[in-house]
Amino acid sequence: MIFSFSNEQLIESGAVHTAQEISRQPAVWVETYHLIRSKTEEIDAFIKGILAKHQQVRVILSGAGTSSFIGHTILPYLQKITDGHVFSMESIATTDLVSNPGYFLKKNEPTILISFSRSGSSPESVASVELTEQLVDNSYHIVLTCSPEAKLAKKAEAQTNTLLLLLPPDANDQGFAMTASFTSMMLAALLIFDRNRLKELENVIELIAKLGKNIIAEKGKQIDEIAKVPFKKIVYLGSGVFSRLAQEAALKMLELTGGDIPVSFDSSLGFRHGPKSIMDADTLVVVFLSNHPYTRKYDLDILREISKEESKGKLVSISGSYDEEAEKLCDWFLYHEDVSSLGEEDVYLTFVHVLYAQILALEKSMLLGFLPDNPSPSGSVNRVVQGVTIYKFEP
Repeated sequence: MIFSFSNEQLIESGAVHTAQEISRQPAVWVETYHLIRSKTEEIDAFIKGILAKHQQVRVILSGAGTSSFIGHTILPYLQKITDGHVFSMESIATTDLVSNPGYFLKKNEPTILISFSRSGSSPESVASVELTEQLVDNSYHIVLTCSPEAKLAKKAEAQTNTLLLLLPPDANDQGFAMTASFTSMMLAALLIFDRNRLKELENVIELIAKLGKNIIAEKGKQIDEIAKVPFKKIVYLGSGVFSRLAQEAALKMLELTGGDIPVSFDSSLGFRHGPKSIMDADTLVVVFLSNHPYTRKYDLDILREISKEESKGKLVSISGSYDEEAEKLCDWFLYHEDVSSLGEEDVYLTFVHVLYAQILALEKSMLLGFLPDNPSPSGSVNRVVQGVTIYKFEP
């Protein structure tokens, strides 16, 4: 039994891989933490070796699709915790790097390209590494992948300027949609730059794993109820790291329902500036509430505004802690018992909050008759992207 489904139901619905991969994430987070902790000396040596040669280094977080959303989500936090005089942090999708390398890659700026890639073999990921090598005089690479057979992994083994970090085997999703691979690569990247407090972060990882297990074991009824709402569109909103996580949450619904349910995402403040036009009685709106008391005010404002709309669908909010007003404003208020140890920082709650979106997308997919492990049997989209031609770039 996974969520509210028997193994037989999951097999019949073509959802076994996706359901298993979503449900085992809390365990994979703990494995990923211990992996990075075991690699601390290697990571330190690699980064210190680069900084011994260069006073400032550009760091580009990069991937395609969901893998690009890893960088988008954690970038604000990494910019906050790193010294901007040493690390210049950016998040640029491989799809942008490959199609416009002249815009993004700078010859005289020492650069660490951090590549996120579940398969490690997508055409854009491989091409991004090669273009960085071609165009940047001092280029370095950190490869985060889930497959030991990846082209990037094989390439890394032959290069002294590359650090390869293979994620735990259970992070290598076999289903179409990235779930465990998304959260595990994101956690690994956070820990690389948060490694000066790795010991104290063990309690944080144990907490988010506990919260994740609780969602999987006890929040199924609420998620079932939401999935059964006959919404025709869905919007995800949030602030800070959650505004970026909203993009990944929206994509999961779009992917697993074969594009049948149009999606939108935005920041809580940005939604009013045009994107709110999508909202009507058939739209489900989900708001990720920030743990930071200042930022949370803006999330509550958009909840208040939407709750007063005459033509609105159902409203859901997901929070790290109880909020009486949010509960009254929403049709469903999902929260955790105690996250006080996380303080006012949101980034480690992204792992927990995205679980709700993953499970909701899975259940909606099954209700609509899709096969979550392969929601596009026509082959128009694939688990590992196909049909991409990489052209030689001549500056």
